[in-house]
Amino acid sequence: MRRMILSMLLAGGFAWFPARGDESKAQPSDETLGAKPPAGAIVLLGEGSTEKWVKPDGKTPASWKRADGILTVGGGDIMTDKTFGNFELHVEFNIPYMPDKHGQGRGNSGVYLTGNHELQVLDSYGLKSQDNDCGAIYKQVAPAVNACKPPLQWQTYDITFHKAVVKDGKVVTRARITVLQNGVKIIDNAEISPTPGGIGIPEGKDGPLLLQDHGNPVQYRNIWIKLMD
Repeated sequence: MRRMILSMLLAGGFAWFPARGDESKAQPSDETLGAKPPAGAIVLLGEGSTEKWVKPDGKTPASWKRADGILTVGGGDIMTDKTFGNFELHVEFNIPYMPDKHGQGRGNSGVYLTGNHELQVLDSYGLKSQDNDCGAIYKQVAPAVNACKPPLQWQTYDITFHKAVVKDGKVVTRARITVLQNGVKIIDNAEISPTPGGIGIPEGKDGPLLLQDHGNPVQYRNIWIKLMD
């Protein structure tokens, strides 16, 4: 029976992922790669973009290598010179193959929303999802399923983000986020708080999109954002 099952999997070209309960059902897709920005969106990185990326001081131009519409991590964190509040965001990223590294040292970067909330980027292919893996809101929300591709393959995040609501100096509604990774929903309208490593934008305020330099040559391309009310 075991041989028969193996033969069926090989014959069908089945993309196998290590079983983790429901996580074994996650089937990453390429359909979101190259997604075109909708009407009204701002292209932050890609064809026709004129948007500026700067260092965290908000003034010094970003020094990451840029070629053929691709930014490669190196030279410190960078961020947009514009700020955003509630939005839909598309990001494409490529994680390097680092077989001699482990854990947080393996293809690490991060996408910080409003400069404060880190959506982790990491080589987490084939792992049981934790709250510090790829697709996690760092140390707060673990992905519902592992939708990662292997390193050296382009991947996508499609994010819907609502900033916190603050009244009289108090947070009355925490920030909320929904994330699809490679077309698979991994976070569904979760409430989140600021994570370590951000730039200290007060909750409820608009902030930049920040890309983290964690010392690994992660690449980014095709980043666009559409503001919501």
